[in-house]
Amino acid sequence: MSSDRVVLVTGGNRGIGRAIAERFVALGYRVAVTARSGEGPEGTLTVRADVTDAAAVDAAFTEVENTLGPVEIVVANAGITKDTLLLRMTEEDFDSVVATNLGGTFRVVKRASKGMLRARWGRVVLISSVVGLYGSAGQINYAASKSALVGFARSLTRELGARGITANVVAPGFIETDMTAELPEDTQAEYKKSIPAGRFATADEVAGVVAWIASDDASYISGAVIPVDGGLGMGH
Repeated sequence: MSSDRVVLVTGGNRGIGRAIAERFVALGYRVAVTARSGEGPEGTLTVRADVTDAAAVDAAFTEVENTLGPVEIVVANAGITKDTLLLRMTEEDFDSVVATNLGGTFRVVKRASKGMLRARWGRVVLISSVVGLYGSAGQINYAASKSALVGFARSLTRELGARGITANVVAPGFIETDMTAELPEDTQAEYKKSIPAGRFATADEVAGVVAWIASDDASYISGAVIPVDGGLGMGH
């Protein structure tokens, strides 16, 4: 499953986004990542972009198009959290998370869709979270922004499905990242008890699913929510 198609991964400088970018590079794709700071993995083009700024998103796409060619696969992964209980959550806590996680996806996918429509081929992959459908205390802003991606992908499928463009959601559960590594051992053990697989996923396991859903093998899958959560969110 190798290809020289052009892929753009937002937030591709660390964590899951970085693993996704590395997987596409290994498969022979031409890969760009957006990052507010830091650099993407070796073999990628890093472009600076704040996904809350439409002009910055447009400039990033233009740079990728000029260097690598039109973006054929877009992975909307950039996201932030500002966790706190509802009654303590400020307007800014809510608005900033939604503006990045949902608004950022809107800006990036809208810009990417222009080239996909011209090519009559495209893959839109939205990185959600098990939290989006399962819920999580202290994460009303984050969960709302991530569950919204399901309606986004399904509406996009209805708009562009006849043009050779698919839109799917990948919903990771607990992943081994810097953030989960910082959790106390007993907290990690408690989380693992609730996961049928009994362990956290590696970021590479998520990357493999994203690479597959972006491939020709998955050309008849659109509007789907694909959990990569070890069974944690079954039925949600």
